[in-house]
Amino acid sequence: MSKFHGFPPIFDSNSRVLILGSFPSVKSRETDFYYGNAQNRFWRTLCEAFGEQTVTTVEEKKRLCLAHGVALWDIVESCNIRGSMDADITDYTLVDLSQILGKCNIVKILCNGATAYKLTKTVYSGEVPIYKLSSTSPANPRFNKEEWLQHLK
Repeated sequence: MSKFHGFPPIFDSNSRVLILGSFPSVKSRETDFYYGNAQNRFWRTLCEAFGEQTVTTVEEKKRLCLAHGVALWDIVESCNIRGSMDADITDYTLVDLSQILGKCNIVKILCNGATAYKLTKTVYSGEVPIYKLSSTSPANPRFNKEEWLQHLK
């Protein structure tokens, strides 16, 4: 099995909040961008948090993030995975968070789900607070939109 590789980070010097997922789903890998499954709640939640219209294209999604100081990345740089479930991630390499943290003033890290949180805690123990938020995945029946809206404001 060949390794899959994640996407490059989305950020600029104005980014203040870093959102870390675990690794792109099959649908995201097919669309070649973060949270590509139309059933995933991620983009709808960000649009609601920032009072923006629905975004559909990759360019609109990038603009939404950058306009609101959001950096976006996945904690797993590469791995073996069958399907989309975090439990199926094996033989992984984690990203180097200094690629973002050293280039902008991130004030908090929001982890999209328990796996992203657990893996982030293994590679980062700095000053920036890390929050574990419920996964926006359509497979998560316990998604809590209110916690996301609170942390994004």
